[in-house]
Amino acid sequence: MTMLLPYLLIAVIFYMLLIRPQQRRAKAHRDMVGGVKKNDVAVTGGGLIGKVIRVDENEVEIEVAQGVRVKVIKSMLSDIRPHGVKPAND
Repeated sequence: MTMLLPYLLIAVIFYMLLIRPQQRRAKAHRDMVGGVKKNDVAVTGGGLIGKVIRVDENEVEIEVAQGVRVKVIKSMLSDIRPHGVKPAND
């Protein structure tokens, strides 16, 4: 039993320091992406910033410039800003 105690302790520390924070970040990202709506400002993983025009189940259409629209998979969004914030250079 005393030989198993250090391994159990290492497993608990590993869970508390690595696995649990990653699960929290993943849940926060999933909630953020699930809450995206029309007229929000979205930032993609590639750095594009634009206004959300249309939201589908798995895709989002973003207007990055006047008349230029891009379809992005929802999971590739890295940040969602409220619709009151303007995109860069607009």
